[in-house]
Amino acid sequence: MSPDGIAVAILNWNGTSFLEQFLPSVFAFSQGASIYVIDNGSDDQPEKLLAERFPEIRWLHLGKNYGFCGGYNRAIPQLKEEYVVLLNSDVEVSQGWLEPLAVALNQDPLLAAVQPNILSHHQPQLFEYAGAAGGYIDHMGYPFCRGRMFDTLEQHVGQYDSAEPFPVFWASGACMMIRRKAFLEAGGFDEEFFAHMEEIDLCWRLQHQGLKLAVVTQSKVYHVGGGTLPVDSPHKRFLNYRNNLLMLYKNLPEHKVWPVLLTRLLLDGIAGALDLLKGKPELTWAIIRSHVAFYKLKSKYEPLARDKFYPATLYPGSVVWAYFVKKKKYFSALDWSPVPNS
Repeated sequence: MSPDGIAVAILNWNGTSFLEQFLPSVFAFSQGASIYVIDNGSDDQPEKLLAERFPEIRWLHLGKNYGFCGGYNRAIPQLKEEYVVLLNSDVEVSQGWLEPLAVALNQDPLLAAVQPNILSHHQPQLFEYAGAAGGYIDHMGYPFCRGRMFDTLEQHVGQYDSAEPFPVFWASGACMMIRRKAFLEAGGFDEEFFAHMEEIDLCWRLQHQGLKLAVVTQSKVYHVGGGTLPVDSPHKRFLNYRNNLLMLYKNLPEHKVWPVLLTRLLLDGIAGALDLLKGKPELTWAIIRSHVAFYKLKSKYEPLARDKFYPATLYPGSVVWAYFVKKKKYFSALDWSPVPNS
């Protein structure tokens, strides 16, 4: 099928070097789609690069840094295409990457969003941290992927390939094709998140509406990862922990909220103590600040009173226990399938 009706929307903030490196693949392999660069008030002159080398690519200038959430929330209502690909600026796409994603959405009206296999740009034989072959969370909110459990990355040898779209709990914001209508009707991203975990929160809300997410393994892209904030950034640690707590508070049913959050207080405290033992007090302080910030923000939300909040794609066990205690380093070792019993 033709990729007409698809917008490839690349959010940018001071990433001109990434645009220079990766726009050529997007431009070469996205024929027929409309390509947009959405700029969050960069000061490294990305518009000059586009004017000189990629005049066909459309430019949306937002004027200031609204973060991942606010940037897309302001840009997507301005687009007219039925399907929108949220694409990080540090992603190299491959030939034929768009069509399988669009076909999946065309064939199943309950699919709200899909992602490709996301591989590491630096080590193409490995899955990439942010999405791999599809994302999940456990009942405590810890995210993991087929192909990535915590910091363990698997080699991609086709072990998670599927002829059909495979159900996931969340599709990665690094590369996600989503129905524009579904995005807008769900209210878009929660801008309190600013960045990190926002796509998991959105995907959870989409599932509350009876919609589904999937990975389409016939499509693949290569992600640098950590392009905006380094792995050991205290600000990144702060956002990840705070936003994960917000996501749980927003989406768990009321009777589950506090048992989970109190357990997370203990587990996050252990994580902070380990950071301290490693000589990284700034990361410990980031976790403490994240909890303080969460309790200041939570009054803006009401927990959802839902009888059925566990979709089949939510791992019912503890991935922390499985990984650190039982030493199950690979997704396949969990002995669990997100496909519901027929």
